[in-house]
Amino acid sequence: MRSAMNPVKIAAASSLALLLLSACAVGPNYTPPHLALADAFHAAPPSQQAAAVPLKTWWTAFNDPGLERVVERVRGQNLDIAQAAARVSQSRAAAKAAGAALLPTISGQGDVSYTQQSLQSPIGEIGQHIQGFERDYPLYEAGVAASWEIDLFGGLRRAHEAAKADAVADIDRTEAVRVAMTAEAADAYLNARGLQARLDVARRQEGVQQDLAALLRRQVGEGVAPERELHQAQAALQDVSASIPPLVSALEAQFNRLDVLMGAQPGTYRAELEAPAAIPAAPAVATADGPAALLRRRPDVLAAEQRLVASNARIGAAISDYYPKVSLAGLFGGQSIDSRSVFAAGAIQNQVGAAVSWRLFDFGRVDAEVAAARGKQAEDLAAYRLTVLHATEEVENAFTDLNQQQSRAASLAREVDELTAARGQAQQAYEEGVLSLIEVRDVDRNLLTASDQLAPARAGAARAAVAVFRALGGGWGQA
Repeated sequence: MRSAMNPVKIAAASSLALLLLSACAVGPNYTPPHLALADAFHAAPPSQQAAAVPLKTWWTAFNDPGLERVVERVRGQNLDIAQAAARVSQSRAAAKAAGAALLPTISGQGDVSYTQQSLQSPIGEIGQHIQGFERDYPLYEAGVAASWEIDLFGGLRRAHEAAKADAVADIDRTEAVRVAMTAEAADAYLNARGLQARLDVARRQEGVQQDLAALLRRQVGEGVAPERELHQAQAALQDVSASIPPLVSALEAQFNRLDVLMGAQPGTYRAELEAPAAIPAAPAVATADGPAALLRRRPDVLAAEQRLVASNARIGAAISDYYPKVSLAGLFGGQSIDSRSVFAAGAIQNQVGAAVSWRLFDFGRVDAEVAAARGKQAEDLAAYRLTVLHATEEVENAFTDLNQQQSRAASLAREVDELTAARGQAQQAYEEGVLSLIEVRDVDRNLLTASDQLAPARAGAARAAVAVFRALGGGWGQA
């Protein structure tokens, strides 16, 4: 005689079979898209191909302690970065919830109710004629319930895969914000140093023009210079004086911007930032890796790819609705009119069940959901490719601007050198009685005009280097 199989063994065998079936998941597995990129950046100067500036901490290559203090504060206190980090916590929680959906849910439950039995009901009609019938009675229930949706075709796992990719994308977006805020702070700092240099030159120009106007005023009084030259000198003085207020306003705006970037009220670090400092020279930039390195170096590119991973996984989650969903449920507990005997042998009640749901006829809703998921995947694929193209465009433009700014600064530096030499010669000629003081002051004016152009050119070259570092994805752990 064949012995009956133990129900526990049947349940275990059934669960094992379902787990084996759920080892596969419907929908496409993610495959990274192929992108044909050049081996090197077209605009990168060959002399900088082998430079070794650490991209992770590129701001230290400027050798400016003030810049380093600003950047470190921004990276630790900036509120845009704090917002992005908070979004990471949210997406991680969503991924954890999606993972929990793969596991059984177990809950405890308890209930106490008081009932008055209707005497007009079938039970009341019968019970009222029985000796000891209690019309009023309490009912106590307690137990543990469990439910589990078996991920037979991988829909829940695809949803978990998508949620994890979303969380990674938010982490990458946070790093992209960190890269952007670091570069913005450095740019504002360098712009402020350039404005300080221009303001210093403008004030020296104002002094020269004041001296020249005073000299001409004496000569006009002595009748040795025409009044026309005095008016021209005074007009030039007013022109220089008028150039100072816009520079002061622009400098104040940069100081305020730096305070906000450092997560502080405008004016907090004003005294520290106002301390004069030279414009730091732009360091060389390492570009030997070429455009392909942007795929793993720039966090915005990595975030775009993770969005693509998520949308690819959601195709599988949508396709899984074509197939039946199987769930198991169980209940173990007790029910009694006496609270002391809820878990007595006679009060125990158990329930085990399985359910199958299948969207057999939904008038094309699953088809529409799958089509929408595929459309979102195609959109994210195009967005990823476009992000890569924009990244390479930013690098090329940044290198071009760096090359041109450095070339302009070098030309202006040579001009200043030449005018400085001419100023020395003019002073010597004045001392020998060959030139007048007016002619010397004219040379001074030309020198200061060239110096006023050199200051923003040097700051522009340094800011262009910052743009290159930012475009290359410098400033985070993968750089």
